[in-house]
Amino acid sequence: MDFGLVLQTDPPASQVVSLMKRAERNGFRYGWTFDSAVLWQEPFVIYSQILANTQKLRVGPMVTNPGTRTWEVTASTFATLNDMYGNRTVCGIGRGDSAMRVAGRAPNTLARLGEAIDVIRDLAEGRETQVDGKALRIPWIKDGKLPVWMAAYGPKALALAGQKADGFILQLADPYLTEWMIGSVREAAVAAGRDPAEITICVAAPAYVGDDLAHARDQCRWFGGMVGNHVADLVSRYGEHSSMVPEELTEYVKSRQGYDYSHHGRAGNPSADFVPDEIVDRFCLLGPAEAHIEKLRVLRDLGVDQFAVYDMHDAREATIDAYGSDVIPSFG
Repeated sequence: MDFGLVLQTDPPASQVVSLMKRAERNGFRYGWTFDSAVLWQEPFVIYSQILANTQKLRVGPMVTNPGTRTWEVTASTFATLNDMYGNRTVCGIGRGDSAMRVAGRAPNTLARLGEAIDVIRDLAEGRETQVDGKALRIPWIKDGKLPVWMAAYGPKALALAGQKADGFILQLADPYLTEWMIGSVREAAVAAGRDPAEITICVAAPAYVGDDLAHARDQCRWFGGMVGNHVADLVSRYGEHSSMVPEELTEYVKSRQGYDYSHHGRAGNPSADFVPDEIVDRFCLLGPAEAHIEKLRVLRDLGVDQFAVYDMHDAREATIDAYGSDVIPSFG
């Protein structure tokens, strides 16, 4: 199992770079960041510094979307980083939540997302493709490589990931839901004539190592609120008691009362007050290192290839170091 670190690009950018360097020293192989231009600093600028200050770390957004930038700009940006640092980027992509809604736009449709996955990958790897009805190729790209991993929760999005994506990003660490969603992605891959084993499975969730569970829960409760944005969309689309979406995912958002993006992804987010302890425990990894190892082994046995640590709380360095000393060595 690989391990990744997920950060927000809060200023100063030097702190983001420093934490990514620390992660690589501790055995993490991937460095991810949020991508929301209004809420945080521009990640692709910071990726250049992360790549320059690490040796092998692979970097990318968790996640970008098809609406913030034109697709040829996204592809060229990834390709430029790859040309400078040697094919060390991954494009995590989804419909868009904070990046689109904060700017007053709706998330992208799945049809647009599916088209973007193909176009961005083709352009970044030097192939000709159609962009807005025009044949386009980036001529300077040589030996480009860009895996595109898609974030998804709902049935139609999971199917799209299985049909098109090189990897699937699941932003929660509940074993029951993980098994259900991986199964949906793999079924869609088989139906599309793909080998499901070739789709990388990445689970991303907050991790907090320590014995004070009450404090850890409070530091990670924001995650249930963030996931709740997507779950609320699913309830709106499929209904409260749809057989297409497990109640284990949707039940907890019944008491959700809106969402303030100014606190998005941050400890102490008041918009996450509706999230019960049970959801925090199910969606996150909390407790001593042994508890993390136990849950990660369950996830690995379900087919998870990478666990990406959301490190937005008051123990960022300690969590990175604890994973490096106690957790990652157990999966070598």
